[in-house]
Amino acid sequence: MTARAVRLIGDGVVDRGGVPELASRLGYTERHLNRLLSEELGAGPLALARTQRAQTAKTLITKTGLGLSEIAFAAGFGSIRQFNDTFREVYGCAPSTLRRADTPVDGVVPLRLSYRAPLHTEALFGFLGARTITGVDSYTDGRYTRSLRLPHGPATVTLWPGTGAARDDGTGAGSGFIEAELRLSDMRDLTPAVARCRRLLDLDADPAAVDAALAADPALAAVVAAEPGVRLPRSVDGFEMAVRAVVGQQISVAGARTVLARLCPPAAGTADRPGLPTSVFPTPEQLLLLPDEAFSMPASRRRTLRAVAEAVRDGLRLDAGSDRAATREALLALPGVGPWTADYIALRALGDPDVLLTTDLGTRRGAKALGLPDDPADLARHAERWRPWRSYAQIRLWRAS
Repeated sequence: MTARAVRLIGDGVVDRGGVPELASRLGYTERHLNRLLSEELGAGPLALARTQRAQTAKTLITKTGLGLSEIAFAAGFGSIRQFNDTFREVYGCAPSTLRRADTPVDGVVPLRLSYRAPLHTEALFGFLGARTITGVDSYTDGRYTRSLRLPHGPATVTLWPGTGAARDDGTGAGSGFIEAELRLSDMRDLTPAVARCRRLLDLDADPAAVDAALAADPALAAVVAAEPGVRLPRSVDGFEMAVRAVVGQQISVAGARTVLARLCPPAAGTADRPGLPTSVFPTPEQLLLLPDEAFSMPASRRRTLRAVAEAVRDGLRLDAGSDRAATREALLALPGVGPWTADYIALRALGDPDVLLTTDLGTRRGAKALGLPDDPADLARHAERWRPWRSYAQIRLWRAS
């Protein structure tokens, strides 16, 4: 629960809906939530959100030319006084002391997203690049660019591996960074944008723990040694990932890309942005308005997509703060959603670290290539030793296929 709460706070839930919204999303009372977070983290949800606002404000001060009053409200503070007091409390100085005179005002926020090394960037960006949807995301010259639908408006982000060797992070593991360029229509969305980029690239993982557990299996030891730090590519939007999963049922990755592109018509006002996305993935409401001819698929799969859209529209949440068991049960109750689809959504939308798609053809081919059993039941039994990191084994099996 604590991890789910922190992810939701990072996505700005407290800033937008307050502690009552956070408690409701988690299924706890406000008092119980505050007690749990205070016991485990030493701070309640308001204190955690306040520190996060200060971190957002610091980024805006050092990376943009916005005025300090604009930054205060963009970061989620209710007043200038609250902004100044919190900033002094967290950083021990006034906000103005961090202002650089040469900070550009061009609407682009450059950032470095840190991670614990190692990180196998080829596997991570290659996976995303192979699944781009024309107009929504792209992968060119080692840079992954995509559109984002954020609480206060659309945005785009470009991500690419930072240069230089991993640095010592004090744990002996080392650390590195991913370069990011954010173009936001509303600066209040900086915090959720960063949270979603980190989630997409699985930057908060502990690769040493994952690799150690998987390398203990002789069948995986060689591939782990050859490619340390393989991450779990997740998502920036749960509904988008659910649609990708349904469309991807029993067709190739290339075929799914073609079908998905037809569901994402160009957005207004994007034609004059060379090199940037021209579409934002449709919301559930927008998908439900599409005519039948927009769905290049059998009628049964079209009905499944619409059922998923209706469920999300009516309150089903598909994000890192969702209860995994309850979400899987709700998905399996929808027409046309079987275990493969529900588990793929759990893997990438919910970020479940312990999912293995044993019936998946690519999984079985990868298992056979590594000398593992390729029968689903036998593979499932063998994979018990990979808990709680079977999702990371899944990515490695796909790579081996």
